[in-house]
Amino acid sequence: MNNLSQRQVKLYSYIREHVRREGYPPTYDEMCADLGFSTKSLVRHHLDALIARGYLERTPGASRGLRLAEPPPATTLSLPVLGVIAAGIPTTSDQVLEAVELTRDIVREQGDGLYGLRVRGESMIDALIHDGDIVVMKHQKEAHDGEMVAVRLKDRDEYTLKRFYRENGRIRLQPANPSFPPLYAHPANVEVQGRVVAVIRQL
Repeated sequence: MNNLSQRQVKLYSYIREHVRREGYPPTYDEMCADLGFSTKSLVRHHLDALIARGYLERTPGASRGLRLAEPPPATTLSLPVLGVIAAGIPTTSDQVLEAVELTRDIVREQGDGLYGLRVRGESMIDALIHDGDIVVMKHQKEAHDGEMVAVRLKDRDEYTLKRFYRENGRIRLQPANPSFPPLYAHPANVEVQGRVVAVIRQL
């Protein structure tokens, strides 16, 4: 959806959700009231842009004649950002309430279990993950060597983002920054929370 304005993305997502929930598109009055458009002509302007770019289709003269183009040019995903993850010294996760709208060309993982965590710290900068970025996570309880994962250190109830390795009967949690040393933990003390599948840079 890089060819759409922020308001057009919001309008398209609203129409898609309304169709999914009700089985038919919203009225102009509903779009004005729910999305804060000042006039119906402004709604019509943005609808025309969505139609011109192939996201919507319109049946002339039909009541509620809007419909989603099949298939849509890109499927969007509303990603919940569930907390903060340390990329540095392990820290207790802080709950935050936000969501980001993504397209499937950014996140290609399929299925449920996707969520976001906002990164705090600089221990993964060589993996192009910086303080303030959002990592998109795939929920899983197991990890393979070399995967970048969020883990909970159970004895301290602390969370960190590192690369995961098994070696010599212990777990090595490896940063991607030579200024930070690796962390070592007993396998029973490491609880994998999820695997990084994408990074959203905060510019």
